Amino acid sequence: MNFELDNDQQAYREAARRFSRQELAPNAADWDANDVFPVETLRRAGDMGFCGLCIPEAHGGLGLSRLDATLIIEELARGCTATTAFLTIHNMVNGILSRYATDAVREAWLPAMIAGEKLGSYCLTEPGAGSDAASLRTRARREGDGDHASYVIDGSKMFISGAGSTQLLVVMARTGEPDSGADGISAFAVPADSPGIEYGKHEEKMGWRSQPTRAVSFDGVRVPADHRLGKEGEGFRIAMQALDGGRINIATCSVGTAQAALETAHRYLETREQFGKPLASFQALQFKLADMATQLVAARQMVRLAASKLDRNDPDATLYCAMAKRFATDEGFTICNDALQLHGGYGYLRDYPLERHVRDCRVHQILEGTNEIMRLVVARRLLAKEDLENLS
Repeated sequence: MNFELDNDQQAYREAARRFSRQELAPNAADWDANDVFPVETLRRAGDMGFCGLCIPEAHGGLGLSRLDATLIIEELARGCTATTAFLTIHNMVNGILSRYATDAVREAWLPAMIAGEKLGSYCLTEPGAGSDAASLRTRARREGDGDHASYVIDGSKMFISGAGSTQLLVVMARTGEPDSGADGISAFAVPADSPGIEYGKHEEKMGWRSQPTRAVSFDGVRVPADHRLGKEGEGFRIAMQALDGGRINIATCSVGTAQAALETAHRYLETREQFGKPLASFQALQFKLADMATQLVAARQMVRLAASKLDRNDPDATLYCAMAKRFATDEGFTICNDALQLHGGYGYLRDYPLERHVRDCRVHQILEGTNEIMRLVVARRLLAKEDLENLS
């Protein structure tokens, strides 16, 4: 087992670090304060290949492993958590297109999506279907046959990142009977300007303010049948498969943000003086810094372990993705909160990045499956095993 990065991985990380320092970090506070969705910066991220991290090279992507992608995402999150989080959602949309779209739809959309010229949103959550995603009620009714076949979509989605500012929606909708559960859900690629789509108000969020969040309603939205992604009834499996990667991505965003918070706290302890000596000389604060660093390294290694299992199609990959998402997002938030506490009153000011880190990281414990749901996923999979001796 080798924990060292090879030359290629070091190069990926360094390229992302430069981009983060030059493009993201200098602007993150302004984007947050003014609710700026940095479309041009996302296009430049596309120029770097960051909109197609794990997309096969044959489809125009970088063809990276999940593990490689964590190195890039972590560095980007150090610069701007919210923008990086949107970038991971866009990557998830592109991954679904790459794997499940028809050739015609893939060729029409994916090149511009990977270039960052067009952006995508992922539409799963509904007003009545959050953690219980299999109970979603948005419907897609098939009409016609052959080349004239289409689906008509009716329903609503909520908490959709990028909605109203993106060009393509990946929509999960029910094609089976109302009581068909997970087996009756299909996935669709829906142009965001299709007639019948309406967007709700720009939600005023605690964090993630550099990406818009809106509800989306569908009223008789017609899409050609070839815009279905995968087979009819395969949508829920596609969604859950995408969420394994999404959980790794959001966990990595927490790790990157926690790294930035730890560095800020480290600098502050060395320069701030109280009672005639640097804060770094107080043993209680040394212990706190030591615990924060230990939590960070543990979270990073758990995320990388889960990513490697996903790369190898390990049968326990979903288990480890849930573990990593729960652990890294909880620990990441704690590290950011502790870093704020170490700054005292200064940490509460917007002049410092700590309060933004805390606000941005808090939602990571909620989305891509709440951390309570992650515990359920882990527990159920553990209880289904005959023994636990092979846990890595």
